[in-house]
Amino acid sequence: MPHDVAHQKRALRAELRERRQNMTSSEREAADVGITQNLQAVTLDLSARSISCYLSAQNEPNTRPFLRWAADQGIRILFPVTREDGLLDWTVGEDAIEVEGLFGVPEVSGVTLGPIAINDVDLIIVPAAAIDESGLRMGWGRGYFDKTLGSMEKCPPVYAVIFDGELVDSVPREVHDQPVDGVVTPTRIVTF
Repeated sequence: MPHDVAHQKRALRAELRERRQNMTSSEREAADVGITQNLQAVTLDLSARSISCYLSAQNEPNTRPFLRWAADQGIRILFPVTREDGLLDWTVGEDAIEVEGLFGVPEVSGVTLGPIAINDVDLIIVPAAAIDESGLRMGWGRGYFDKTLGSMEKCPPVYAVIFDGELVDSVPREVHDQPVDGVVTPTRIVTF
């Protein structure tokens, strides 16, 4: 059974990667505007003064305009830093220098704060491959955010950022998969 779930996830991830790669530049630009506006709305609605958010990779929904806005608003931003043991460290990225993390993921350099630094944020924004109607998140297969969210005693609201077609009826589930509280797409905000 676990092999079937892993196979289903691989197939769905491959389909979603292909869809993301086939987006036109005008579709991406429109998505950037919508995602930025909707992330701003969630942040303001929750009165978040400290957030954690990832630095988007090339084919991911673009978080960079939102991050610039958040920094301009004086919101403290924690960026994830991948570790070889499968955990995430965090940095506030005071150097503002982008580096390549493990697996080619873009990260921000800075003083490493350790895994528990995320416990002090008001909002967590995570990447995802897909989210289902119940809020179950399917990531890209490394398990970093599942481990982080699963280890938190008191977790603030968690929102995943995806493109519109990635909110699906259901995703294959494994024991370690963690749900999210909401999802931000270019055209809407959904709270579970």
